[in-house]
Amino acid sequence: MLEKILFEWNAVNIPLAAVIFFAYIFVDGLYAYYTIKVVELNEYHSATSGAVIHLVLAFGVLNYVNNFLYVIPLALGSWVGTFFMIRSQRKKSASRKEDRLAV
Repeated sequence: MLEKILFEWNAVNIPLAAVIFFAYIFVDGLYAYYTIKVVELNEYHSATSGAVIHLVLAFGVLNYVNNFLYVIPLALGSWVGTFFMIRSQRKKSASRKEDRLAV
């Protein structure tokens, strides 16, 4: 197993890993956005973001099928994308609450 990991590690393309990382920041941010739009019953935004999500997901799948180590930047990008999208939404929500209380 260690030999397979070392072999795959030597085959990792760092620029491609970076693209996967940023693609999954985007896709998980978009997935959080998609979920918000579904809850709001906004059919156009949720349908469009859902379609874009699947296009980017296909890119990731095609790459980690060839080298399972690409799952690492994929998972890290996923975490970062969701974290910052939810943080952004929470700040917007808190700002809206403050605005309502000020009125």
